[in-house]
Amino acid sequence: MKTKYIRNFAIIAHIDHGKSTLADRIMELTQTVSQRESSDQLLDNMEVEQAHGVTVKSRTVRNFYQGDDGQEYEYNFIDTPGHVDFSYEVSKSLAASDGAILLVDATQGVQAQTVANLRLALKNHLTIIPVINKIDNAAANVQATEEQIRQLRPEFAQMPILKISAKTGQNVHQVLEAIYQRIPAPVTTAASPLKALVFDSQYDSYKGVIAYIRIFDGQLQDSQKLQLMQQKVNFKAQEIGIFTPNMKKTAALNAGEVGYVITGIKDVGSVQVGDTLTSADQPTSQALASFQPARSMVYAGFYPKDGTSYAALKEAISKLALNDSSFQYLAEESEALGPGFRCGFLGIFHLQIIRERLLKEYQVEVLTTAPNATYHVYLKKPLVNQEYLTITNPVKFPDFSEIDYVTESYVKATITTPNNYLGDIMKLATQHDGEMIELSNQQELVVITYKMPVSEIAYDFFNALKAITHGYATLDTEFLDFELVDVVKIQIQINYAPVDALDIIVPRPKAAQTAKQLVQKMKYTVPRRLYPMPVQAIVENKSIARIDVPPLRKNAAVNGEKRSISKKQQLLRRQNINKRKAAQSDIKLPQSVFDAILNLNNSD
Repeated sequence: MKTKYIRNFAIIAHIDHGKSTLADRIMELTQTVSQRESSDQLLDNMEVEQAHGVTVKSRTVRNFYQGDDGQEYEYNFIDTPGHVDFSYEVSKSLAASDGAILLVDATQGVQAQTVANLRLALKNHLTIIPVINKIDNAAANVQATEEQIRQLRPEFAQMPILKISAKTGQNVHQVLEAIYQRIPAPVTTAASPLKALVFDSQYDSYKGVIAYIRIFDGQLQDSQKLQLMQQKVNFKAQEIGIFTPNMKKTAALNAGEVGYVITGIKDVGSVQVGDTLTSADQPTSQALASFQPARSMVYAGFYPKDGTSYAALKEAISKLALNDSSFQYLAEESEALGPGFRCGFLGIFHLQIIRERLLKEYQVEVLTTAPNATYHVYLKKPLVNQEYLTITNPVKFPDFSEIDYVTESYVKATITTPNNYLGDIMKLATQHDGEMIELSNQQELVVITYKMPVSEIAYDFFNALKAITHGYATLDTEFLDFELVDVVKIQIQINYAPVDALDIIVPRPKAAQTAKQLVQKMKYTVPRRLYPMPVQAIVENKSIARIDVPPLRKNAAVNGEKRSISKKQQLLRRQNINKRKAAQSDIKLPQSVFDAILNLNNSD
């Protein structure tokens, strides 16, 4: 199809504003899927997406639409998530699009994530089509919602705003007409060498890496020799095609189109999202400007659990990392838990989704350690050719006697919220060491910008924010820099044996309270034995909190027989020493022990 009849677009919206439902209606009206194949939230086909009711992974589908002008158009729709933890998925989709439908729920109005995703679309210079959804709902306030949208941007003031019901299909035809009327056709040069953006990928055990691509210049043909410019990897296209939404083989992909290429590459690290795909025989002279790679906000350890082998976990994580480019990992070793991986995530919900995907898609169950932030540790005696140590794992935090000072990663946290929650949010941010940078009004919403340490938002900040605002606030974070902090490492000993996987780094003023809460949690989560086990929190070689895990029953040495006190004490001492020696190499902890760290703020 000629480039002037191609439209590449995405739908951006707040969670539960009807984005997936509108996608279903578009596919139905363009007859992309038959009535037999049709189902609710067709593109949200992952178990975790259906379980949580959110879009996690971007999907792509090609539709053909017969316009009222008599011309057939090619609509390449690239799906986007709505949750703040998956804003990186949104940015990838928008990089391959030329326009976006801004969908707003008439019963809820403009919400925080609506504004956040609009910012992303405007950064990519996309044409925006504002649409009001759920007009058939009895609680809909269409006029108020329209006023809110018009106040978002000056260009929205006179722009026609479409009013639809994605559920019933009412006026969705108007959206299909607006797509070719308002969104521009791709700007391409067909005669130029092949230049395509790899905006997503997935892994297949038999086919290898499958790259999702948007072609900007030239033409891609089946069996063509190709090159990934950033990774300098050459390969032959095993198959190329489009999404309908399932993969469908084609002979060629032309300039402006969106599709896939089966690379046959089995090394998952060889294909990077954001790379430029070109011809190996006649490469383009200049690569596309790649978007910024995802920056992990929190880190946690993944270790094999129960019958899961390390090899199975390694294979599952490597494939999942290819399917989710914002997920990062590095092999590590724990004395208590054995070999595992230090993994980076965009947020706590992202961590939860990855853990669930490992279980449901790869049948791999993992033991997850407490999340932590990134620190730069400057030593009193600096290492050769190394100014500081980058610490993402508390186990590798140096001894306090070697440290000169420590800096922690800070972010600019932009919170968009209805103004009636402003007081509660400011109190919450202050409790998490937030420093206000800016406060501005945007219609009935307030945008507050804070400078915050990552460690303070790594645990429960976003969950607490959702709780106090009933889900109507959003959090958008952007890395700022590293700043000086006074932190210490809390080491946990169970039965006098250190458990490195439980180590955490906390601000010094909070160390005593955190340690006390932590050992109290351990009392009820560490599995009991036939004898009491002490749990201690060690800070700078000093025990600052201790509690005993009670035994399953009384000690067998105290049996009521008439013996001298000294003999009883000797027997108890010998028994405890022997049992503790045996226990030091046999400490197996359930996930509930590590989850206790996440729930410290809920302690009484």
